[in-house]
Amino acid sequence: GKTSLAHQFVEGTFMECYEPTVESTYNKMVVVGKDEFQLQLVDTAGQDEYTILPHSFVIGIHGYVLVYSVTSLRSFQVVKTLHNKLYESRGKTRMPVVLVGNKADLSLQSREVKTDEGKKLAESWGAIFLESSAKESQVTQGIFTKIIEEIDRVDNSYGRSTGCCLM
Repeated sequence: GKTSLAHQFVEGTFMECYEPTVESTYNKMVVVGKDEFQLQLVDTAGQDEYTILPHSFVIGIHGYVLVYSVTSLRSFQVVKTLHNKLYESRGKTRMPVVLVGNKADLSLQSREVKTDEGKKLAESWGAIFLESSAKESQVTQGIFTKIIEEIDRVDNSYGRSTGCCLM
């Protein structure tokens, strides 16, 4: 799911088949409003709750798009654990997050995670929630627009709400 979303975002096409991802990096210029952003997107390998997070997942990362499949309760549970690990690794600072329930185009019978469950989880994190299908380019583009807006919102709020004095 993550690779299909990344490919749809960067290339504008849906891949039916692909090799499992080890880790891929994509670069794309994105315009949001009047501003241009050079986005570097890291498509990670599938994670599980036992994975130790490398420092590269924390250091220098401005925002996170956490993806689960609406057809897999297990992937939903893994994304919760991954968020907790990221939060702990970052020193419990606010972090821009968009939670994405992917494969929303599939039949209701195959759904294991309800929309409300995704919304509740995102709210508990203070995150944005979206459901998507990697088959739909417009929805996929919106995910990355939202993370840019969320990065801007969180980063700009630091300056207004807190100060730092060094001696």
